Amino acid sequence: MNRYKESIIKAGRALWNSTPVLLGVILLVSIANTFIPKSSYKILFQGNYLLDALIGSGLGSILAGNPITSYVLGGEMLAQGVGLLAVTAFLVAWVTVGIVQLPAESVLLGKRFAVSRNITAFVFSIIVAGLTILGLKLI
Repeated sequence: MNRYKESIIKAGRALWNSTPVLLGVILLVSIANTFIPKSSYKILFQGNYLLDALIGSGLGSILAGNPITSYVLGGEMLAQGVGLLAVTAFLVAWVTVGIVQLPAESVLLGKRFAVSRNITAFVFSIIVAGLTILGLKLI
């Protein structure tokens, strides 16, 4: 029982020490989402599949968010005429990649791991978007 108590105390201290970094990340994500209007997405996506997937993944990586809001945002992007491949790449990167959260992730999990995870998630966001669209066309 003593180890259990020590573990809880250590976890609480780690969470407390990482609070300033986590609050900074939350503020940066909120600022980025506020200052970039959703209507500007249609201007960025021109209909080129590869370029749109790269732009979508890049924007999703920077404007990281949570899965619940991604459904609303994805619906708005589709309603504005953005292609499904770009929206899918954007949403997968939005949820899995976090450039803004990279400093916090580096502190908590290590720089090498954080960078490797983000690069892998970025690449796979494009692959998953392509496979999703391909799968939908086959159905």
